[in-house]
Amino acid sequence: MKYYSIFFLFFLTSLQAQTLDYNIKNGFLANGYDLVSYFTAQKPVKGSSQYTYNYNGIPLQFSSQENLRLFLKNPTAYLPQYGGYCAYAIAVKKIKMKIDPETYEIRAGKLYLFYNAWFSNTLNDWLAGDVLQYQRQADANWKQLKFIQ
Repeated sequence: MKYYSIFFLFFLTSLQAQTLDYNIKNGFLANGYDLVSYFTAQKPVKGSSQYTYNYNGIPLQFSSQENLRLFLKNPTAYLPQYGGYCAYAIAVKKIKMKIDPETYEIRAGKLYLFYNAWFSNTLNDWLAGDVLQYQRQADANWKQLKFIQ
């Protein structure tokens, strides 16, 4: 009995740690937008409850069966950087900040999401600065932040 309890506790802890590094506070990664659509459409498309998928404990929505199929072929190619939190906030403020799923950049085949509300568009700030330096700083900060709520 003791070993089952230890295993169960380990399982719950690893599952919680795995989902802590993704921005799913609104129920789905990228606020329910179709991750594949960022790469294939002219603009991001809201996912549908008809095409939901749970990837390693991370709830996702897609706009079509075809986009879900594309995701399943190579999931990591479509996942946003820094767990779907605002890339600028991770880099500059070292905090996890919510995003506007329609404010994004694809750079070198990677998806970066940004906050955009109340006269603050962090994508504009990101692009106005040294993007490569921001990426390096965000990468370093993310290693420390990703498992913190």
